[in-house]
Amino acid sequence: MRRLLFAANWKMHLGPDQAREYLKAFRRDYAPIEGREVWFFAPAVSLEAVAQALRGGGRDDLLAGAQNIHWEPKGAFTGEISGPLAAQAGARASLVGHSERRQLFGETDEQTARKVDAALKAGLVPVLCVGETLAEREQEQTIAVVTRQLAAALGDGRGGAGGGEGGRGGGALEREALERIVIAYEPVWAIGTGRNATPADAAQVHRTIRRWLAGRGAARPVWLDRACADRRALGIICAACSRS
Repeated sequence: MRRLLFAANWKMHLGPDQAREYLKAFRRDYAPIEGREVWFFAPAVSLEAVAQALRGGGRDDLLAGAQNIHWEPKGAFTGEISGPLAAQAGARASLVGHSERRQLFGETDEQTARKVDAALKAGLVPVLCVGETLAEREQEQTIAVVTRQLAAALGDGRGGAGGGEGGRGGGALEREALERIVIAYEPVWAIGTGRNATPADAAQVHRTIRRWLAGRGAARPVWLDRACADRRALGIICAACSRS
């Protein structure tokens, strides 16, 4: 049976008390389904409350995750949260390179690579987000952008990140590490623009990601489809629909 993963990104919503109330109702109304997992990416202040609310009762299908981590394990980085701190709070995964982090906070390809490494070292599953903007799509740069983001964050298997600026300083990740990573395709051009990504749009990018990973020995990649469209995707990442 295929493993299906549903990821709920709460963004800057739901404090600790609201999170506990929501998850109490969720656990009451949502019974486990074989082969399906639900991951909740909560704000940092609610992370521990979410992790505690998901524990017990034999619910191995539910998991708490961080929305962002710093690449350093500790230090003078006011306002940041490290991988070890997130793990101590109960996180088992972390988003990396979300489109809002890239666009609003200037997160670079080099920084996503460092955060992937930091998540792996902290024992967290990195959920690497990739995707193109509307301008990049209209310039027919979809495949180039997604491939660049993958190579920069994960390494191109040829001793670097494909020759572009902002690549991995430590070279490509090994196959074992690649198979611990979840990749989420975000068609950024379809968010808040009134335009929708079709199954064909998503499938084109999924094929590209599959080929890229297969060429580096990753045999069991897991997919999240921000467009909620491609039936060959192995999961969904959603924001607004996960807080109601």
